[in-house]
Amino acid sequence: MARTPSTMSPLGTTCPDFTLPDPRGGRAERDGIMGDRGLLVMFLCNHCPFVVHVADELAAIGRDYADSGVGIVAISSNDADTYPDDAPGKMAEEAEERGYLFPYLYDETQNAARSFDAACTPDFFLYDAEGLLVYRGQLDDSRPGNDAPVTGADLRSAMDALAAGKPIPADQTPSLGCNIKWKH
Repeated sequence: MARTPSTMSPLGTTCPDFTLPDPRGGRAERDGIMGDRGLLVMFLCNHCPFVVHVADELAAIGRDYADSGVGIVAISSNDADTYPDDAPGKMAEEAEERGYLFPYLYDETQNAARSFDAACTPDFFLYDAEGLLVYRGQLDDSRPGNDAPVTGADLRSAMDALAAGKPIPADQTPSLGCNIKWKH
């Protein structure tokens, strides 16, 4: 299991634009998902042990923050030819089984992952209402096999502060996960 940290893009970076297909039907775009308080963009996939470890918490965050004013979207950018468990049909099944209320979009060209400078799954990017990056850190301290409980504490703290209009501390711990499976 490769352990790849997030790139920790500079705070204040502008949220890249995107329009991607939703394997459950239709297409979704950044401006249609952005909430009046901001936007959480999560890079996920179906097979990564780090994502599997926290997937139920991600679904809970989707439920818990549905009315927070912070839009939420997940994107899978993995090469589905090499990793068929991450293909769009499997993504739709995963979203349904996990109860994801947020769109789970497929980035076949991998252009979205590149524009966000995403490096791993899971990788989290939280933007304020102006589309500026305010958080790019870990979900919490839990990792597969380390016995720390999955709480979502770090991301939830940032989302709570954003929803309440309060500052988010700049001292943030990188996410850690499997590297994005790039096409060759």
